[in-house]
Amino acid sequence: LQLNVARRRARHDALPGAAHCGSGELLGQLVASLPFEMTGAQQRCVEQIRSDLSAPRAMNRLLQGDVGAGKTLVAVAAIVLAVESGCQAAMMAPTQILAEQHHLVLSRWLGPLGLRVALRTAATRKGSTIAPDDDPDLFGGDEPPHVVVGTHALFYDSVEFDRLGLVVIDEQHKFGVAQRGRLIGRGVCPDVLVMTATPIPRTLTLTVYGDLDVSVLDELPKGRGKIVTAVREARKKVKEATKFMRDQLEEGRQAYIVYPLVEDSEKLKAKSVEGEFERWSERLSPFKCDLLHGRVAPAEKELIMRDFRDGKTDVLVATTVIEVGVDVPNANIMYIYN
Repeated sequence: LQLNVARRRARHDALPGAAHCGSGELLGQLVASLPFEMTGAQQRCVEQIRSDLSAPRAMNRLLQGDVGAGKTLVAVAAIVLAVESGCQAAMMAPTQILAEQHHLVLSRWLGPLGLRVALRTAATRKGSTIAPDDDPDLFGGDEPPHVVVGTHALFYDSVEFDRLGLVVIDEQHKFGVAQRGRLIGRGVCPDVLVMTATPIPRTLTLTVYGDLDVSVLDELPKGRGKIVTAVREARKKVKEATKFMRDQLEEGRQAYIVYPLVEDSEKLKAKSVEGEFERWSERLSPFKCDLLHGRVAPAEKELIMRDFRDGKTDVLVATTVIEVGVDVPNANIMYIYN
């Protein structure tokens, strides 16, 4: 396995590459516009990426950091440096909701710098190219976008790129190696940054991701709220737990309730979302509960998550299918059973 990884790295290092790094003037403007300071870990990771982008060989870097450590800002810094060098950047996320979220964030940060950000998902694939006449709202004006954000839709030939120099892949473990390769193949040896919030032990990183250079965000931004984790005995404490959740819902907050199974199983003594959904709907009435698990059709899944994100649903009773990285700041409680 280690030999195979080493061979993969040698093969990658032998590829022809090009420097995709601007002067840093735009990056300076971005950092100055932020309402907060970057952490030391973010600054260190940006410098590592900057060094890679400046080199004539193709970057192949993994950015690893806990949820909330600020991976998106590091990725945006890489995108700004690449775009400033005159190439286009692409950012790929595993779901439509996550892609839309990235599109909103990137538009907010990059719009004031004069950069055009486009969104391409299955829902937006109307025309044959990323062209402004498809939808001026999506593609921001009369010229090709500087940054294209999307889902698996970016793999397809109907999405045309103009000098793709940087590919950023969020939640990289949700994509297969061939899928990632297909997007990377849309450019001429573009620099590649893959991101994950999944903690990977150092030994495993060296063995399985030995072909990647690794940057780690080991510091959380200042001023973050404290996360309180507590254990309760489910059978005895359900009334207390329900009252606590109702109190929070009455204050206008939202909640997740997570079960390990989709349906009840006689072999496993664990509860399921389908078995418990009606009970929670009754306990928490008149607050609106919704049900989400892996067997729900993708389009319906997106709709359920969007309603929750938009505050139309108060409680999501779900399996572990709930997306990592979906930003619902108003949801402040998660109950995890079994």
